[in-house]
Amino acid sequence: MNSEMIDVDIQQETLIRATPEKVYDAIATSEGLNAWFTTGAEVNARPGGEMIWRWQDWGPSKVTNEARGPVLEAERGKRFVFQWGNPPTTISIDFEPHEQGTVVRLREHGYPNTLQGRRNLLECASGWGEAITLLKFYVEHGIVY
Repeated sequence: MNSEMIDVDIQQETLIRATPEKVYDAIATSEGLNAWFTTGAEVNARPGGEMIWRWQDWGPSKVTNEARGPVLEAERGKRFVFQWGNPPTTISIDFEPHEQGTVVRLREHGYPNTLQGRRNLLECASGWGEAITLLKFYVEHGIVY
């Protein structure tokens, strides 16, 4: 089996009409995540802390799942980096001030070049697109799924 990494990253970005701190708090705090995306998530937003994402009856397929991993970087309103999965992938989220709010740039990388790694990359690429859109709806308008 080929154990090399896939030389493609997931990249998503969007403009959210809110301050970088408000957007950061919706992703990098338990209260923020649980308000719009997860059920019972736990976030210890400090390098060396742990992040546990939990979904209960999520979406039309009623998915119940959990993902966890270490927090690598946490700078409120600027950058949040963590890992999850087995083998772990790395997700970095940058919050860039913009005249209309905040540009959120998300990048995930580190997928193994295996059949399952390619499947996971495709699933997460679409999943992050959905998540970042839901984040925008929540932060700008208070709309939750």
